[in-house]
Amino acid sequence: MLARTGHAARLPGVTAGSARAVDTLHGMTSHKTPQTMKPATAAKKLNVYLEATPAEFREGVVSRDELNDLQANPPEWLRELRRNGPHPRQVVAARLGVSIGGLTRSGITDPLTTEQINALKADSPEWLQRERATQAEVRKEAARVKEKIAARRSR
Repeated sequence: MLARTGHAARLPGVTAGSARAVDTLHGMTSHKTPQTMKPATAAKKLNVYLEATPAEFREGVVSRDELNDLQANPPEWLRELRRNGPHPRQVVAARLGVSIGGLTRSGITDPLTTEQINALKADSPEWLQRERATQAEVRKEAARVKEKIAARRSR
């Protein structure tokens, strides 16, 4: 610890200027401010549609600790949204087994409920079959490339 005598500290390898900086830092206390995020960011991390969340969630800010708590112990409104929707595009795409681009190509731009997603799966329209096949090809190609890179690295 530096003595607060008003004189620059005499530490090996420390210049007078840097000693003043160290002395100044010594008097400071470290207050850790919580990291916060906008509600849209938190909703995306929670995989829920922002407009369907409660007003108090949409109108405030969410700290990292609050987000972790929501993920670990979701309140009823969050469990209900995850179960029944409406779901954001990335969740709709994942549940249908297609890409977000595939949803756009098919004309689906709005959030869907779980019931609507299940109805699409049951109806299995031509566009859904085509987009699922496209997604399967993309995954197959990604796996092939990954294997090729792994084989190169193991040589």
